[in-house]
Amino acid sequence: YTEAWDADKTSIHVMPDTPTILLAKANAANVSHKLYIQAWEEAKKKGYDMRADAIPIRSAKASRDIASDYKYKETHEKQKGHYIGCQTAQEDPKLSWAARAMLLQNDRLYRKAYHDSKAQVHIPVDAMSVQAAKECQTLVSDVDYRQYLHQWTCLPDQNDVIHARKAYDLQSDNVYKSDLEWLRGIGWLTEGSVDVVKAKKAQELLNERLYRTRPEEMKFTSITDTPDVVQAKINALQISDV
Repeated sequence: YTEAWDADKTSIHVMPDTPTILLAKANAANVSHKLYIQAWEEAKKKGYDMRADAIPIRSAKASRDIASDYKYKETHEKQKGHYIGCQTAQEDPKLSWAARAMLLQNDRLYRKAYHDSKAQVHIPVDAMSVQAAKECQTLVSDVDYRQYLHQWTCLPDQNDVIHARKAYDLQSDNVYKSDLEWLRGIGWLTEGSVDVVKAKKAQELLNERLYRTRPEEMKFTSITDTPDVVQAKINALQISDV
């Protein structure tokens, strides 16, 4: 394969000014890293001259001054003491609002009033709210909920006890099955029952041997000169190929 290509290279000639060749050269120049940095390298060799009051330099300095934290604080320090209309910080509405917001967000000051007043509040032990809270605590308490009650003493002839026993007997599985225990071991012949007789009759109706009778078991004598027999013989002779 390579020998044929080497032989073709010496015999094939392509014009250097064809569109395909020109496009390939332009693409090579676009993707060439050497040509990409060539203009920058030539500019570095020539050097440059930029004045201090040039527009890019002044723009960079202004951006740096705006972003500088030092310049920002310097302006703030110069503006201190030049506020007009408020002699003290308490008279300034913005400062007063900021101080009020700080007090509201301060957790220590929020709890100070509660800690100062909790020792001075006296609630009577028989107040309605306290009694209701105690009753609710007793109802939801697991200890009182699981406390066993005392043993009740019931007379055996009470109506509710008798009714409960009857209900237990109706729901008891042992009592429900006790009426069948006496049937165990007792034999019973079902020869003459209705279901047995019905099954035998159905078996006789479905019996193939009793339903169909064999021809050889039937005793009969055929007459040879009956019209049916004579017609059958004529038909057999007409159909027979022999």
